[in-house]
Amino acid sequence: MLYHLRGKNVLITGGGSGLGRSIALEAASRGAQVMIWDISAEAGEAVCTEIRQTGGEARAMEVDVSDRSAVRLAASRCESVDVLINNAGVIVGKPLLETSEDEIAGTFDVNTLALYWVTRAFLGGMISRGHGTVVTISSASGLLGVAGQSDYAASKFAAFGFAEALRAEMRRGRTGVTSLTVCPSYLETSMSHGVSTRFPLLLPPLRTEKVARRIARAIEKRHAQLIMPSLVRTLPVARAMHVRHFDRLMDAFGASRAMDTFRGSVPPAP
Repeated sequence: MLYHLRGKNVLITGGGSGLGRSIALEAASRGAQVMIWDISAEAGEAVCTEIRQTGGEARAMEVDVSDRSAVRLAASRCESVDVLINNAGVIVGKPLLETSEDEIAGTFDVNTLALYWVTRAFLGGMISRGHGTVVTISSASGLLGVAGQSDYAASKFAAFGFAEALRAEMRRGRTGVTSLTVCPSYLETSMSHGVSTRFPLLLPPLRTEKVARRIARAIEKRHAQLIMPSLVRTLPVARAMHVRHFDRLMDAFGASRAMDTFRGSVPPAP
């Protein structure tokens, strides 16, 4: 049975820019009431203004999702949430020895630990109402570790595991709550500016509007996983190869050189 977004309360972390903004606009276009959490109050309110101009409903709050106390306070000021989209994320994009301890900790604070703080704040309400969806934005980097992403890939592998374990818990408990894991490859955003692929026709940078539409459809169809583009879905199969052959295949696709031209600026931690 479809889980229509119309009339649902949808909360999006990191909703003031990039993919989060596109998800907010898409959800509003489908009739959802949108709540945006972003570390930038101005960015969040700007997206709300876009939504209101089209007749939609939206509110924004300035929230640092890596701060447990800030998350608890913000959650206490929110109405019930039907769909939670854990989208906030950061990327440093440097080799391990060039990445500072603070940068590594910051990556995990936002990309991984925030999933726990935000989800715990709203999951109990979803379970008590017998419905809801938790969306975890992982990444193709949650399926494949490449050079220059030792912190980012590890944080997204963790996000993938978090969402999968949550799905098992919700299914075992027959809660009516679903968990959707989203693994897109490189997006056309400032966070991935300069990332290159050896075969752009097979692994093109994805437009955030297209990804947002796919996410909205996956939520409404109560899917458990969304991996895009199609080539990325072959990674689990490729892992059945001997690791030496797998590495050679990834090198042939230029995976470990993708970050060589990375110029993305790291936004403030949402």
